Amino acid sequence: MHDIRITLLAGALAAAAPSWAQAMDMQGMDMPAGSAADPAKPAPTASMPGMHMRGIEAPAEPGAYTLSTGPYIPAGLTPPRLADQESFGSVLVDHLERVYSHEAGAWTAYDVQAWYGRDFNRVVLKAEGQASQGRLRDARTEVLWGHAIAPYWDAQLGLRHDSGGGPDRNWLAFGVQGLAPYWFNLEATGYLGDQGRSALRLNASYELLLTQRVVLQPQLVLNLYGKDDPARGIGSGLSDGTAGLRLRYDISRQFSPYIGVEWRGRFGRTGDDARAAAEPRDTRELVAGLHAWF
Repeated sequence: MHDIRITLLAGALAAAAPSWAQAMDMQGMDMPAGSAADPAKPAPTASMPGMHMRGIEAPAEPGAYTLSTGPYIPAGLTPPRLADQESFGSVLVDHLERVYSHEAGAWTAYDVQAWYGRDFNRVVLKAEGQASQGRLRDARTEVLWGHAIAPYWDAQLGLRHDSGGGPDRNWLAFGVQGLAPYWFNLEATGYLGDQGRSALRLNASYELLLTQRVVLQPQLVLNLYGKDDPARGIGSGLSDGTAGLRLRYDISRQFSPYIGVEWRGRFGRTGDDARAAAEPRDTRELVAGLHAWF
């Protein structure tokens, strides 16, 4: 056994001898200046003059290249831009519907919003109204400047014009619009008109996804006025309100037919003026229409 172990050890030493000899020979070799073995002189890098890497010459001056200049920008290519440097637009047809009421007959109603601009500043158009027998019964049109004040929230300032259902009225509009926690869509807008008129409009809605395509949308709208306006049948305080429930089916994310029910009521002096004009104070309505955006 001892002879066998001695033989194996001798063989291992003989096999390792060439490697040891090469290592000992390298200790006597002269290393080039600037190598890792000569710490006094740093190794050359690609940023030093005369050095090339894969055929590309390194920049002679730091920061000499921009998004629109330099050898890496192909000729005729438009420089990249951030999203908030571009202008975009969108149109939301929230309601375009036919309304049927036992108390007040049938009419067509619309509620449309459109905007154009950038992330922080944009022009906003809001239009809502009712038409019956080819005549505009009541309409509200607003042109606003919207400015982002927080994530999901815009402050708005502009003009409102009321037409139909009496003499026209013009207002200065200011308010906020956005997405509240738990995905509630909220609008709160105040108005100042001539002859000391003032108003407040509140609009809240929510989209409940029953499935990936079936959406239930409850909505509540309240209108308050600071003083009576008999020419338009409006009383001070809480003037009127609407509560609706619409069930829609998303054929696509941008096109959805729906059906629903809605209750509309007039309160206080507004309700009294409606009764004096042989109109109902409140109505219960069936609606069918389209919701779309693009």
